[in-house]
Formats: sequence, C-alpha cells, structure tokens
Amino acid sequence: MKIYGIVGAGGFGREVIPMVKKMMINSVVNSELVFIDDNDNLKIVNGYRVISKEEFFSSNFEKKLFNIAIGNSQIREKIANEFISGGAKPFTITHDNTVILDNSNIEDSSILCPFVTITSNAKIGKFFHANTYSYVAHDCVIGDYVTFGPSVKCNGGVIIEDHAYIGAGAVIKQGTPKRPVIIGQGAIIGMGSVVTKSVPSGFTVFGNPAKPSGKR
Repeated sequence: MKIYGIVGAGGFGREVIPMVKKMMINSVVNSELVFIDDNDNLKIVNGYRVISKEEFFSSNFEKKLFNIAIGNSQIREKIANEFISGGAKPFTITHDNTVILDNSNIEDSSILCPFVTITSNAKIGKFFHANTYSYVAHDCVIGDYVTFGPSVKCNGGVIIEDHAYIGAGAVIKQGTPKRPVIIGQGAIIGMGSVVTKSVPSGFTVFGNPAKPSGKR
C-alpha cells in the first residue's frame, strides 16, 4: 500500500500530477495519488484529493512517497527536510518521453518534464526541476534544489551550484574539463539569456551575452 503525494496544488503541481498517474499504471492496486497543500479551501483539484501534511503522515498507507512541485528552492528544501525526517521517501517523476542516456547519476527526487533530455555522464543533485524541453548535456554537474524553466540549454562541462534558477529559454555555453562554466550558488539566469562565462554566487544576470544586474 503506497500513497504518492505531490506537495503543491498550484500550476506546476497540476502539470506534474498526470505524469505520476501515468507512472502508476502498473503499480499496486492499493495506492493513491494526492495533492498535499496547506490551503484549507482546496478539497479536490483536477480530480485529485487535496490533503494536509498531517493527513498524509497519519494515513494508513505502508509507504509514503512524495515530491515537491514548488518553484521556490528554499521552500522546497525546507519541505524536503521535514518530510524526510517524518519518514516519507522522495521519488523521481519523469514523463515517458523523457530521455536519459548512459552513465548519468540522478538523485531520486527530480522532476523531469516532457521532452527533457539528460545526456551522458551528468551528475544531478536533490530535487532538481527541469521543465519542458530542457536539457542537461554531457559532463554537467547540477547541485541540489536547482530549477530550470522551459527550454533551458545547459551544454557540456557546466557546473550549476545549489539553489540556482535558470530562466526559460536560457542558454549556457559549453565549458571544458579545465575551465568549466560555473553558475554559482543561488544565482539567477534571466529568461532568454545567453551565458558565456561563469556567474558568481548570488548574482542575477540577463541578456545576450548575459551581464550582471545585481546580487540576489
């Protein structure tokens, strides 16, 4: 008996939960898929029951699995720590057309949306969000709680540190083993930007080529 909980019944959660439903087709009969949300006014969203965190943990299911469909990476980390401490286990969400090639190491907690590609020898940390049509190319290292908007192009030899946010349509140029392009912790890459060099931790950059607009 398993319960699968998607934390957050907002827009991204509503996009993610049908992917989980499809993944569960061959699952055991006694399983349930729900939203977990602290909005007491929500009872049913898109046909799925909405329950509180307390209801999730007090349920009679033997295995409690979860993922977090919330964009704010700091909140995502706080919720993840709370749920794992409570005995719940994260699981990876993928669409059936997500492509993952050889020898990539992905922590079991990512959300990989339709048409996402992870190529060879990538390393991806905890609770990574990759929105539609994004890709991570060979030899990239992605930290924990990193977020990709739709159509992000992360080319080979790139290091992205924890809590970085890469906006929709951004392109990060390829690095080399000796000189990787590094996106620092908590950095923000603006929508449609073309990143040609490393970005310091906490900085926001945008444009083509991307230039700093200030520190986060």
